[in-house]
Amino acid sequence: MNRIFYIVKAVLLGLLTTQIIATLHVYLSNADLYRTVTTITEAGYLTIPNQRVAHTLREFGPAFFGGIFFTLSLGAGLSIFSFACAWVWDRILRRSRVLLAPIVLLWLGIVSAANSQGFCPIVSCYFLAVPPVVFISTLKWMPGQHQKKVWLNRLTYILPVAILTMIWAAHADRFSFLDIRDYLLLSNPTGRKINDFYYRYTLYPAEVFKPLGQKTLKACRVPPIKDERLARRMENTLILYDYLPVPIDRPVALEIVEAKNTLAFKYKAKTVLQTTFNEFFTHPEKVLRHFSAETDRHALFRQATISCLLLGFPLTLYVMVFALIRFVLTFFVRSTSSSVVASVVCFSIGLALLIPLRIGRIKIADAIHLSEALNSDCWQHRVAALRAVVGQRLEIGDHQAYPAMLASPVVPERYWLAKALAVSRHPQTYQDLLAFLDDPCPNVVSMAFHALGQRGNRHAKKEIVKRIEKSDHWYNQWYAYKALRHLGWKQSRSTIAL
Repeated sequence: MNRIFYIVKAVLLGLLTTQIIATLHVYLSNADLYRTVTTITEAGYLTIPNQRVAHTLREFGPAFFGGIFFTLSLGAGLSIFSFACAWVWDRILRRSRVLLAPIVLLWLGIVSAANSQGFCPIVSCYFLAVPPVVFISTLKWMPGQHQKKVWLNRLTYILPVAILTMIWAAHADRFSFLDIRDYLLLSNPTGRKINDFYYRYTLYPAEVFKPLGQKTLKACRVPPIKDERLARRMENTLILYDYLPVPIDRPVALEIVEAKNTLAFKYKAKTVLQTTFNEFFTHPEKVLRHFSAETDRHALFRQATISCLLLGFPLTLYVMVFALIRFVLTFFVRSTSSSVVASVVCFSIGLALLIPLRIGRIKIADAIHLSEALNSDCWQHRVAALRAVVGQRLEIGDHQAYPAMLASPVVPERYWLAKALAVSRHPQTYQDLLAFLDDPCPNVVSMAFHALGQRGNRHAKKEIVKRIEKSDHWYNQWYAYKALRHLGWKQSRSTIAL
C-alpha cells in the first residue's frame, strides 16, 4: 500500500507547506489593501471593496481561504514537479550525487527566475521551501523497487494519465473554463457551492499579484502646483484612471514629484520613471501603463501560478482520487489488481467529465436552429443557444422562449441570459435585467452588472452605486464598479485638503 501512499503523503506535505506560506502572503496583501481602502474612504471616495467587506481584510479566514488558491495551483504544481524530480533521481539516476547537481541547479534557477524582476521574500518562500520539502520526504518514504515487471507496473500508473492529458488538451480552447464552470460546477448543488466559495474568495489572492494598473483603486499623491487649473487637470486625469489623490500623510501606490519641469513617478519612494506635463496629459494611459509595468514584480509568479493551475492541479486531483480508489479496492482484490482497476476507474471518470462539456458544444447553424435550441428541453442546448445570441449580439427579447428563461432554475441559463440582455433594446428587458441583481447566484448578479454597463443607460448609475454600498460580495462590487466606469461615472475629488 505504501507504494502509492508515499506519493500522497509527500504531495500533501507540499500542499500544507504552501498553504502556510500562502495564508501569510494573502494576509499581508489584505493588510496592505486595508490601509489603501481606509485611506481612500477617509478621502471621501467610493471604495471597492466597500466597508462591509473591508473589515474582512483584517481577519484570518479570508487569508486562509484565499491562500487555498495558491495551494491548489502553485503548491500542486511545485509538489508534483518536485516529486517527479525525486522519483527520477531515485528510480532512473540511482541517487547519483553527481547527477543530483543538475536538479539542484534547476531548482536554484527557478528561485532566481522568480526574483528576476526584484527580490520578494514571500514569493521566494514558495520556491525555497516547497520543492525541498517534497523532494526529501519523497526520498524518505519511497519504498524499495521491485525487479519484476517494473516498466509494466509503471505503465499502469503513467499511461492513463498521459492519454487523459492528451484527450483533454485536444478539447481545450478559450471556452474551456466557462464550459467547466457551466456544465460541471453550476449544474449541481455541490458544484455550485464550490463555485460560490471560489468567487467569494478569489479576489483576495488576486490582489496579491495583480499589477498596479489592474487594481481597482489606487491611492496617489500629487505635487503642489501653483497653477490651479493645471493642478485640477492633473488630478482629474489621475482620477479618470482610478488613481485617487489623497492627503499627503497617507500611504500611496504612486507619488508624483515635480522637478525642473519634469514629473518623477515614484513607487515606495523610488523613482520609477520620469516624464513631462505635456507627455502625461497627451498620453496619460501610456504613461500610467508604463508605470504599472515597471512596478510589477510578479509577472513570472503569475505565469507560474496559472501554469501550475492548468497542469499541477489536475494531476494532483488524479493522484488523490487514484489513491482513494486503490485504498478501497485493496480490501477486496490484490495490490496489483487494485492498481489496474483504480487506473481504469480514474481514466473512465476523466472521460466521463468530458461528456457534459461536449453536449453543450452544439453548433447553431441559422435562426431556425437557434429558435429550436432556445425552446429545447435540454438545458445545455438552451445555454449553447444563449451563447450564440451573445456571440452574434442578437436581440433575445424577440424570441418566444425569452419569458420562460427569466424564471429558469438553471444557473448557467440565467447567467447567459443576463449577458444576452447587454445588447437588448426592448424597454421591458431593462426591468428584467434589474431583477437579476437580486439573483441568489453571484455569477448571475455580476453578469447583470456587466450588462447594465454595456447597455449604456446612464440612469442605471444611481442604482449601481446604491447596490455597491449595500453589497457584501466583493466580486459583485468589482463588476458593478466596472459597469459604473463604462457608463461614464468617475470618482469625485475629495473636499479634504491635499
